[in-house]
Order: sequence, then C-alpha cells, then structure tokens
Amino acid sequence: MTEASTQRFNHVAMSVPRAEIDEARSKEIFDFYREVFGWSEMPGLSKPGELLVMRAHSNEQFVFVAGDDETPTRGAEMDHFGLSVATPEELDAIYARARARAEGDPRVRIVEHKTDDFNVLKLHSFYVGFQLPLMVEVQCYEWAEGVGPSSLPD
Repeated sequence: MTEASTQRFNHVAMSVPRAEIDEARSKEIFDFYREVFGWSEMPGLSKPGELLVMRAHSNEQFVFVAGDDETPTRGAEMDHFGLSVATPEELDAIYARARARAEGDPRVRIVEHKTDDFNVLKLHSFYVGFQLPLMVEVQCYEWAEGVGPSSLPD
C-alpha cells in the first residue's frame, strides 16, 4: 500500500456484570470520566444494567461497556487501552484531575506519571482506572526535530 491509510481506532468495548452498570454505578462512572477526561454520555444509547456508552469528544470515538453476567471482561491489573493527547501540558492537566479524584476515592487506580526518553521521542504517560476492567493509558509523544508519527526508523 503506497497511499496514506485512513485506518484509525474508533472505540473500545468491554463487558462487566450487569450490576456494575446499574443506574447509580453508571452515574458514578460517567461522572469520573467526564471530570477527568471530558467525556460525555452518548445520548440515547446507555441503558442501566445493559449498556453504558461514553463519547470521547466525537461521535466516532467512544467507550462501549456492555452488561454481561456470563462472560464479563476480566482484565489483569495492567490491561488497558491507550489515549493519545497532543501536548505534555494536556497530559499533566488530565493527570492532575485524576490525582484529585484519587485523593477522595480509593477505587481510583493510578500508575504514576513517567517520561521515557528514546532520543527521537520523549514518551510521557500515566495510567488511570475507575470501576471498569480496563485502565486508560494516557500518552503524549514529544518528537525530536525532524521526526514524527509517520517517520520510520532507519
């Protein structure tokens, strides 16, 4: 393939026991992800005990959580999906909001912020999770001059 690809990820799906997305718990989950990430409920799609859908700033980017008592997702401690942000400052702001929520709620899981320096890339990241089987790894790619997301190593 020689032309630029238009492929991109648009959603993450997981399942949880139905009781974990009843009306009260769904509200707690929405409140957390709205406050930390700015996500919102996808209008008309969520149904307590059945489905929770969070819109991640676009109708084409969302987190889909289905109620399933038979085979819910059982993520290991560090199972996650990735969220890329544009700047280290944006990552730091999300991290600060997550830390503030963690101070008052032991259910918030955080793996502390770190920066890995790969010479051509400084990768800023941290993980946060709340009441779902998958955590979110928030990343910011800080590229060196002349290198970027479409560059291939020599």
